[in-house]
Amino acid sequence: MSSPSSTRQRTDGPLITGVEADSPAAVAGALIGDEITAVDGVMPRDIIEWQWAIDVENPVISVTRGGLEIDLDISKPEGASLGIEIESAVFDRVRTCDNHCEFCFIHQLPKGMRRSLYLKDDDYRLSFLFGNFTTLTRFTESDLERVIEQRLSPLHVSIHAIDPFDRSRMLKNQRGGMSLRWLRAMLDADIEVKGQIVVCPGVNDGDVLERTMLGIADSFSDLASVAVVPLGISKFNTEPAMRAHTREEAEAVLSTVLEWQELFHSLVGHPMVFAADEYFLLAGRSFPPIDNYRTCDMHEDGIGMAATFREEFLGLSASETSPQRGFFAAVDIGQLTNPAAYTGLRSTPVTLSAPPRKASNKVTILTSVLGADVVKPLIDEFETVLDVEICAIHNNYFGGNTGVTGLLTGTDIASALDGADPSRRYLLPDVCLSDAGQFLDGMTVADLPVSVEVIATHGHALRAALGQK
Repeated sequence: MSSPSSTRQRTDGPLITGVEADSPAAVAGALIGDEITAVDGVMPRDIIEWQWAIDVENPVISVTRGGLEIDLDISKPEGASLGIEIESAVFDRVRTCDNHCEFCFIHQLPKGMRRSLYLKDDDYRLSFLFGNFTTLTRFTESDLERVIEQRLSPLHVSIHAIDPFDRSRMLKNQRGGMSLRWLRAMLDADIEVKGQIVVCPGVNDGDVLERTMLGIADSFSDLASVAVVPLGISKFNTEPAMRAHTREEAEAVLSTVLEWQELFHSLVGHPMVFAADEYFLLAGRSFPPIDNYRTCDMHEDGIGMAATFREEFLGLSASETSPQRGFFAAVDIGQLTNPAAYTGLRSTPVTLSAPPRKASNKVTILTSVLGADVVKPLIDEFETVLDVEICAIHNNYFGGNTGVTGLLTGTDIASALDGADPSRRYLLPDVCLSDAGQFLDGMTVADLPVSVEVIATHGHALRAALGQK
């Protein structure tokens, strides 16, 4: 380790939050709490550049500690792990969203939640790292050059509408009408892009949705996929034009998507557009077979989750698919070990001290209202000697049409478990917990009135919890 330097310009950077014992960083003297200011004299802007910088042989990591600037001379071969954890994914300022979408769920949050949940980003780097959707309204020529040069793929782009007037109106941003030019430029450079359309009844459904499908076919047919998802409304929504779908509207959207799937199959050789599972539930229609979803890589958009869960639960699939733990997983990542290793992923396992499994043949599965619609038919056809019941928990915390399991809070779960039979086993999917084991309202599993078993959010985990291999 070299002597402290007093000449280097101060640059805010991420804190070191963990140092692996006997790692190259530990041997060089890295300590928890050190603030990174440079790697080989250059400050990475985010963990993408960080990973490029530290993959080299013998990097020099510059840090500040107690007001002193120190160079850590790391001895390691190229590509070897450094052995430290850092606190954040973006080292400079996260690019926040300057759109004013009426349908934005961040605007519909109650007061008093964790501060990080109110961050409304429009950062293409978080799109690459965690699958966040970006509208591209703050995208620049410099961003395009970096995406192409560093092959930051796949990216996830909010489309909502193709017509410039319709899109500007939805985003309440004049730049929204022309920002899809960046999408075309990325596709021309062979960057994989996945699109999303949030359908707002009376706004971008009907003829607008048809025009959007036509525009995708005409100008963006090389998209990897397009997820069509329904508007989520909480009781805190203040926009009078925003409302939940009626059954008839859900049926119309679903019919449009299924018709365009056939057209896209003829045009580009694959279905392209997919409707969220919630549309099938709203319309009272059966889920398509698993083969209809191609590689099933849209679980984070609520697409193909039900079909995949069924295959796993019935033992028809050997793979395990856990979706991210709710809408806000990416903004509360906490510590990341070699964070760039998670590129393309959006969650890491929840690590909790599980209570001992009770010796009881009475089991209660805790889930949301929509989750119950998926799980109950499977339990009904599942052969078991156990007394299994489904507890469908209503989301009173957010209210509105909020019905997914990932948005359940400790407050509503605790209310549902008030007076619960302590002799029963209660199974809770980890999708509603952060990596730190917190619900969105800040409560933890330990705050619940009865002991619960946290299990992974896939069919194999539930099958195993019910005593089946």
